[in-house]
Amino acid sequence: MKITILTLFPEMFDGFLTNSIIKRAIGKKVVEVKIVNIRDYTLDKYGRVDTPPIGGGAGLIMKAQPIVDALRKNSAKDSFKILLSPKGKQYSQQNAVKLSKCEDIVLICGHYEGVDERVNYYVDDLFSIGDYVLTGGEIGAMVIADSIIRLLDGAISSPSLDEETFSDNLLEYPQFTEPKEFEGKKVPDILYTGNHEAINKYRRKESLKITRSNRPDLFAKHDLSKQDKKLLDEIDKEIDEPKWLTDALEKGKKFTK
Repeated sequence: MKITILTLFPEMFDGFLTNSIIKRAIGKKVVEVKIVNIRDYTLDKYGRVDTPPIGGGAGLIMKAQPIVDALRKNSAKDSFKILLSPKGKQYSQQNAVKLSKCEDIVLICGHYEGVDERVNYYVDDLFSIGDYVLTGGEIGAMVIADSIIRLLDGAISSPSLDEETFSDNLLEYPQFTEPKEFEGKKVPDILYTGNHEAINKYRRKESLKITRSNRPDLFAKHDLSKQDKKLLDEIDKEIDEPKWLTDALEKGKKFTK
């Protein structure tokens, strides 16, 4: 796969491309990542890539010409072109899975107060990574690139992808490490039994419980199986996790309200 990122600030991607899983994926030629400076394509005699909005208003707007020319020079006919924009649809794991099937992706980073609306006609989709405001699309481009690259064959071990948060509209169950007890907080005994069927049941219940509590929007999208419904009945009738874990989950629920 090839991912091309069009940006006004290429240096922001230095750390992203030279660390951890992304660096290894590039080294193994699982993915090629190209960073393009939009400033190199401006025809403005003063070298500008932005201008005050027509009709007045705050801030500066990125001009269409440099973006469109950079896009034309650095994309192919079959490239899937994405503009990072707060006007776009909210990005999800399902989008990441679909995009991981593409051979060529171009990500365009907006900046300043926005992008000339006419740029929208040169792309295939607009995405936003959330309902908040950032200084530019660079962080969003890293988020999308990271979420795609990790799904590519050879980027990480496939077992790591089998059970993940959001994979079926459920949040992941709690994970623990040694020691068994830390400052009075103990790992649930069920995880030490070696009974994989019981452990899987416990983890599924926790995923259902956490998702229903913290992300009811995701829970509403989940297609409940007969077993899920049975587990939810059990959840409603009992509290089987330690109090410290219940308190931690409750704090998370309050924060997300």
